Amino acid sequence: MNYRFQNLLGAPYRGGNAVISQNTQLISPVGNRVSVTDLIKSQTLTLPVQSSSNVCRLAVSPDGTFLLTVDENQRCLFINLHRHVVLHRVKFKYPVNAIQFSPNGKYIAVGTGKLVQIWRSPGFKKEVFAFELIRTLADCNDKVTALNWSPDSKYLLVGSKDLAARLFYVKEKLKGFHSNKPFLLLGHRDSVVGCFFSVDKKSGRVNRIFTIARDCYIFSWGYSGNDGKIDEIREEGSEPPSPGTPGKESDGKKRKDFDGKDGDLCEEEYLHKQKWELLRKDDFPQAPAKLTACDYHKGLDMLVVGFSNGVFGLYQMPDFVCIHLLSISREKITTAVFNELGNWLTFGCAKLGQLLVWEWRSESYILKQQGHYFDVNCLAYSPDSQLLATGADDNKVKVWTVSSGFCFVTFTEHTNAVTALHFMANNHCLLSASLDGTVRAWDLFRYRNFRTFTTPSSRQFVSLAADQSGEVICAGTLDSFEIFVWSMKTGRLLDILSGHEGPVHGLAFSPTNVSLTYPLIKCLHWLDVAMFHLTFFSEPELHHHGTKLFACGMFLNGKGSVESFPHTHDVLTVVYRPDGRQLACSTLDGLIHFWDPINGELMYTVEGRRDIAGGRLMTDRRSAANSSSGKYFTTLCYSADGSYILAGGSSKYICMYDVADQVLLRRFQITHNLSLDGVLDFLNSKNMTESGPVDLIDDDNSDTEEGVDKQTRGKLDYDLPGAMPNRGRPIIRTKCLRLAPTGRSFAAATTEGVLVYSIDESFIFDPTDLDIDVTPQAVDAALNEDQPNRALILSLRLNEDSLIKKCIFAVSPVDIPAVASSIPHKYMQRLIEALSDLLESCPHLEFILRWSQELCKTHGNSIQQNSRNLLPSLKSLQKAITRIHQDLADTCSSNEYMLRYLCSVGAKK
Repeated sequence: MNYRFQNLLGAPYRGGNAVISQNTQLISPVGNRVSVTDLIKSQTLTLPVQSSSNVCRLAVSPDGTFLLTVDENQRCLFINLHRHVVLHRVKFKYPVNAIQFSPNGKYIAVGTGKLVQIWRSPGFKKEVFAFELIRTLADCNDKVTALNWSPDSKYLLVGSKDLAARLFYVKEKLKGFHSNKPFLLLGHRDSVVGCFFSVDKKSGRVNRIFTIARDCYIFSWGYSGNDGKIDEIREEGSEPPSPGTPGKESDGKKRKDFDGKDGDLCEEEYLHKQKWELLRKDDFPQAPAKLTACDYHKGLDMLVVGFSNGVFGLYQMPDFVCIHLLSISREKITTAVFNELGNWLTFGCAKLGQLLVWEWRSESYILKQQGHYFDVNCLAYSPDSQLLATGADDNKVKVWTVSSGFCFVTFTEHTNAVTALHFMANNHCLLSASLDGTVRAWDLFRYRNFRTFTTPSSRQFVSLAADQSGEVICAGTLDSFEIFVWSMKTGRLLDILSGHEGPVHGLAFSPTNVSLTYPLIKCLHWLDVAMFHLTFFSEPELHHHGTKLFACGMFLNGKGSVESFPHTHDVLTVVYRPDGRQLACSTLDGLIHFWDPINGELMYTVEGRRDIAGGRLMTDRRSAANSSSGKYFTTLCYSADGSYILAGGSSKYICMYDVADQVLLRRFQITHNLSLDGVLDFLNSKNMTESGPVDLIDDDNSDTEEGVDKQTRGKLDYDLPGAMPNRGRPIIRTKCLRLAPTGRSFAAATTEGVLVYSIDESFIFDPTDLDIDVTPQAVDAALNEDQPNRALILSLRLNEDSLIKKCIFAVSPVDIPAVASSIPHKYMQRLIEALSDLLESCPHLEFILRWSQELCKTHGNSIQQNSRNLLPSLKSLQKAITRIHQDLADTCSSNEYMLRYLCSVGAKK
């Protein structure tokens, strides 16, 4: 039950700005969450912190410790990046379009509406009012679009939508924060997208300013003083002169500078007292496209810009020399940023969910990730739980590495929505079914489609299954209500099973015998579930609202017998228990029925209407408590040992039930994102107008430059009974649930993306046979007395991970067979879990493999008899051994010629 959110797959980028921390940590917003990608280790992690709505702006502190996230509701979270916890919260009054830490990390500049607010950066200390507003600059006439601090944190460049950029000199007095009137940089014909300081490499002082407008023009500004002399700084408290007004030489007076230290005023105000002039104006040759993203690297004096047509350019400044001009897509680039060293460029395309990291010197990709354009329909775990395949309405099949969170291959041959996926037992073949009328087999070694299964006439497939041997492939249709059967080896169509009156919306082979179960949906009225052995069978008698079992022979002519499992409501989905001795199906009345497929008896019934209920759509005229829509399960998934079942549907909840006791163990709320519909249980009636909900009324005439276009329903929504169209915001739902064969994690295909939950690896005190003599001191005493056998049994009874591993290493290799044979059967699961964990982390490979081998030898019969209970831990051990085998094989293969050379040299000597 200790599943916790681990990662978010299928949507690496959804909009907003990306930032890079510590040169290699790429931080990007994903819905209302934030993902952190390590570009060196090639791993991505989604923080377990959620905002109230989609995150639109990010800012990271210079030392990489703190992260600021601002969502669409102007709520700001101050996050400790290392600990993944929220330290402070604050809410701004107006939408935030720009936010940035000062280079010294002491201050935060926030462009909220037309205002620029400067806050003192909070720290680790918990305070009631952690955010201290120091100063508000209200000089802009339209919303602020860009911010940039000078390297000394004393100047602030502000670009706005009023076609102007402003240079503020900000200083902190003893009694508050003070700023002179800004210097206006005019001449732009469109809103300012970016403004940057350029620093002289010799003196380290600012010598230029670059302002970039949305109409693809860049302005270069330089300053000139009174014959090159710095203007006089008047005494504190006097009225500041107008920008650019020449003055007298400094009288050398001292006062408190921006950092609160004594400093020379001449050195402080050298930018504000100068007169800025336009040096040159250059045009990016991309009209009629608009400039949508830009960044400037002060050390390299280079500028990167992104345009609405998917083109990006890299320019050497101040001479405006084009180094690269390339296209990465046809959609708008929404973010472009340098890393600290300036050798990597990061680009994001919100509409495509695309995130790229490009090394401009070698012209190679460091990272290239793209999520699904539409909702994910189906999932499939590989047998070793290392890979996760996803299929979506965008016609694509993606395969992800679960440990790293990266997609390593995308198959695009399908021409319509992908509706079902299935991994073959060999772990190297993936099957996919689609509405385009094909079932395709993918080779995960060569990354190609090596076989395509088709029908005599075009059909739409919505379900898929393969037998245990991998020789027979079956697929159910949406339009003709048939089941097609192919041979995997030849690709030949073997049979067409017809006679049903509804779409075959699910297929599942029995894990124990050669039988197949499939549910049928006809419109929204009834559904059938049937199980039959793979052969021709006689015309069945169909019963409405029933589950039927068909028993037949092998692929030979034969007769079929039918047994009906009656239901009072439509059956929505069906799933087998891993051992094949139980069948679960959910119905439209919110019940889950558990059947014995051998005796044909109803074993249990779970009522889940109240558990799955939650969330109200904006178009609903009834409250969430009185609404009948969505109070049923559309996807089910058994645990590896069959002791509990996961259930999800058109709701924000995923429910976990104990099968034997029929009780709710836990409810997972998949999101708190208010940007999605169906998250709130109570709606504010003030937001309802005569024309409908306020949030669904589009009163903005400007083009959508800030985020993703509104997403409509997927291609299969009409298959869900009671589903209501919502053309405003995406509706939160769970379309598919899959639990990893190891039992350590499960994945949920939701509107947010693919959520991966895993068992927390932190210590949980769960002892076995605990008494007064079972203590850590007793374990240490047994080790000191050279009794590793007794110490290991005591640690297994205490069930503390660190002690178990310590006792495993205390056993000498010679004594492993004797100690392994003395372990009681009831402690086998915990010991196997410890060994699989050690294989993932420790370097003593041969030692752990010897332990695993001896356990299998001495407890082989016991493992076979208790395979149901030991299946998750055995799968984890298999996964670890498979991964190590692949790593060693790759290492040996890459060093084959070096090893040959060394052997030949050694032979000659």
